[in-house]
Amino acid sequence: MLGDIFNQFLYQPIFDFFVFLYNIFGHNIGLAIIVLTLIIRIILFPISQKSIKAQMRMTGYRKQIKEIQQKFKTKEEQSRELMKFYKENKINPFSGCLPLLIQLPILIALYRVFITALNSKDGLINPIFLGLNLSKSNPIMAILAGIAQFFASQMTIKRSAMMPQPGASDKAMEKQRAMTKQMNYFFPILTVIIAWRWPAGLPFYWIISTILGLAQDYYLYKKYGRDQKHD
Repeated sequence: MLGDIFNQFLYQPIFDFFVFLYNIFGHNIGLAIIVLTLIIRIILFPISQKSIKAQMRMTGYRKQIKEIQQKFKTKEEQSRELMKFYKENKINPFSGCLPLLIQLPILIALYRVFITALNSKDGLINPIFLGLNLSKSNPIMAILAGIAQFFASQMTIKRSAMMPQPGASDKAMEKQRAMTKQMNYFFPILTVIIAWRWPAGLPFYWIISTILGLAQDYYLYKKYGRDQKHD
């Protein structure tokens, strides 16, 4: 039943729209991928904007959160006082999870759309873009996807450094920062390994999506970071 709902409301509409874009842009699969990625980013923009705005607002309370951590030593006391503090100041500490939860089924649907389109045997989709066959694996695309992921990981490190970590000791925070730095290299390498086996259209989508995501995050963090300084 869940599979039918997924196919009916996500996979099939996205696939049909992708074929529509492919036809509109003169059977150019590269342009169809770029435009589809851009449209999905635009649709999800309000959610990302709300999430980042809430995160940046939370940074303005870093001093108060630190004081609560120093005043209350046990995790239970810290959690109780922090939840009380969040409620009084109308802060949602889990706001950053919402975009991920919403994007995950969309990413799964997109994966299936591109796999189906790129492996089409009936000639419905021409996989050639700028001389590259996007239905075949391509090392250059895999490496570029890894590079894009590296810059995305760098943004994540900066973001985690800005965000206060409620309920965590200084030692735990230092350990978490060290692990985050390790992930900065692990995820790009993992991306290259996975993308190396995928049809080139999938890492191409990942490159475009990551670049658009970086531009979006840069704009939003700069905007709400500037607003935060004025508060």
